[in-house]
Amino acid sequence: MNWITNIVRPKIRALVPGRQHDLPDNMWIKCPNCGAMLFHRDLEQNHKVCPHCNHHMRLEVDKRLDLIFDNASWRTIELPKVPSDPLKFRDQKKYTERLKDYRSKTGREDAIVVAYGEISGIEAVVAAFDFNFMGGSMGISVGEGIVAAARLAILQQSPLIIIPASGGARMQEGMLSLMQMPRTTIAVTQVKEAGLPFIVLLTDPTTGGVSASFAMLGDIHIAEPGTQIGFAGARVIQETIRETLPSGFQRAEYLKDHGMVDMVVARKDLPETLGRILSILRQPLEKAKVIRLPLGVAKPALRSIGGRKADSSDNAKDSRKRTIKRARKDDSGDEPI
Repeated sequence: MNWITNIVRPKIRALVPGRQHDLPDNMWIKCPNCGAMLFHRDLEQNHKVCPHCNHHMRLEVDKRLDLIFDNASWRTIELPKVPSDPLKFRDQKKYTERLKDYRSKTGREDAIVVAYGEISGIEAVVAAFDFNFMGGSMGISVGEGIVAAARLAILQQSPLIIIPASGGARMQEGMLSLMQMPRTTIAVTQVKEAGLPFIVLLTDPTTGGVSASFAMLGDIHIAEPGTQIGFAGARVIQETIRETLPSGFQRAEYLKDHGMVDMVVARKDLPETLGRILSILRQPLEKAKVIRLPLGVAKPALRSIGGRKADSSDNAKDSRKRTIKRARKDDSGDEPI
């Protein structure tokens, strides 16, 4: 990246003298997969997907909600207040200071946003994780957010869509963070019991306690290409079992091939795919129409017996005769026909 900083950037600034302060520092972004240099505006227009290798980079939560909801129109709800540092945790710095830094950096209270709006004209509630806030880790506040999203979906009789992007439970909250696993599981179960669809859109990464709870309980699981999905890391698993893991292990495509994910959908196709699924699950099917036969249509002809048409009594008599005949053969020891 030094040649960009030392050569390309000064030349660009020289072309527009007097407006250097308007130039962003990240005009060119390197694709972490193929190494191609991408102009930041082109990358934004492509929803953070590399046009060369189709690598899906992490997308900011606001832009993801803009992409999913109709006309980029959605509203958020205020999440319940929770204790900031119940365990008085401290490692290299106080937990309260970490929260303050991330809140200042992201402009959010915690790692989840609960929004509601329309997707293809159908009301829906979406709970989206913000990976930029402490790696999207799940603590008390995130658990409360998912519970609030489930209650809102039940209240509005709307589908619930959760978009995890998380490294798992938040270690700074200890056992209290692990308690969010059963709480969120119960919350999404209540949505299902209310007869409402629960859809999970798995984004990179979905790991740890999040994948071990609500994230794998959806009615339908959708994943973006290349998303890492699992509980423990691949390196930990490989060192534990002392075997080489298969290619693509813990990736969306691998999980789809093994039945853990229903579909892998490119980011640009997500609005259409979600809208189609919601329309199938929410819009009632038309009742079958009863078609009356027009007058004059011939009825099926009955078998004739002795020059006359057979009726139901004739059929009943024939059936009784066959039964008596079989019974007599059974009594004589002959094999029944």
